[in-house]
Amino acid sequence: MSNTPDLGPMPRRITVDVAQVRRLVGEQFPEWAGLPVRPVARSGWDNFTFRLGDAMVARLPSAAEYALAVDKEQHWLPVLAPRLPLPVPVPLAKGRPGAGYPFPWSIYRWLDGEPASADRISDPVRFALDLSGFLAALRNVDTADGPQPGKHNWFRGATLRTYDTLAERALSALDGEIDVGSARESWKTALHTPWDGADRWFHGDIAPGNLLLDGGELAAVIDFGTCGVGDPSCDMAIAWTLLTADGREAFRERLSVDSATWARGRGWALWKTLVTCARTRGRADEEAVDARRVLGEILSPLNTRW
Repeated sequence: MSNTPDLGPMPRRITVDVAQVRRLVGEQFPEWAGLPVRPVARSGWDNFTFRLGDAMVARLPSAAEYALAVDKEQHWLPVLAPRLPLPVPVPLAKGRPGAGYPFPWSIYRWLDGEPASADRISDPVRFALDLSGFLAALRNVDTADGPQPGKHNWFRGATLRTYDTLAERALSALDGEIDVGSARESWKTALHTPWDGADRWFHGDIAPGNLLLDGGELAAVIDFGTCGVGDPSCDMAIAWTLLTADGREAFRERLSVDSATWARGRGWALWKTLVTCARTRGRADEEAVDARRVLGEILSPLNTRW
C-alpha cells in the first residue's frame, strides 16, 4: 500500500456575493454593519476576498477543503506575526456559517500594496534578499505543535510524490511541445532527493500574488492558508517563477539552501508549471506565455547546474 497522501477529488466551489457578505457582517459583527463592502479585484481561487471599509478585509473560503485553514490561520498568524520582519495578515475576528454561507470565515486588517511582478520590482536582488530574510525568520520559529502537512494545505511540506500523477499527466499532454525528456529527468530527480526530516515552518504558497510591493520593494506577505511545518522546499519554487538569475543566486545564498532542498524546490516549481502549461495549451495570453517562460527557466542548463 502506498504511503503517498491522496489529494482526492477537486473541491466543489461555491459562490459568494456582496449582499451575502453584508448580511454576514451585519448579523455577526453589528459594530461593522455600516461599513461598505466591495469585492477585491483579484481575490484568488481558495477564498473570496472583500474590502470591509478602508481598514479591513473579509476572507471567505470557496470550498469546504479551503475552510480547513481558517482555524489554523486564526491560531497561528498571531503567533507568527511578531516573529517576522514584514507585515502579515492578523485576524481581527472569526465568522461562523450564516446567511446561506456554509463555512467559517475571517476578518483581517487590510494590508496595502500591489501584487509582485517582474516589471514592478525596483531592485531584483534586494527583493530576493528581503524575501529570503523573511523566509529565514519564518523557518526559525519554534515548530512545536505546528500544523503538519494535510488536506488543510494540500500536503505542502510533505512528499512531492503527492503530485506525481498530475505531473505525469501534464508531461503526457505536452509531449512534442516541450523537452519532455529534460522535464521528466528534473522531476524524477526531485522525487528521489531525500529530505532530512527536520521540521521547519513554511508559507506554502510563496507566489507573486501573495507578495505585496510598495514602491517596488517587498512590503508584506499574505495568504497563509497553505502554511505548516515540514519540508520547507516548497517555498523555493519562487526562485524560478519570479526571481532573476542574480536574484536567484542571492536568494539561495542568503537562505543557505543545500543542493537537496534546491532540487526539491525546483520540483515544486516544475509540477505546477507543467500543469499550467498543459492547461493553457494553444493559448497565447499572459498566463500561457508566462508559464512557458517559467518552464524555460526551470529547465535551463544554467539553472540546473547548482
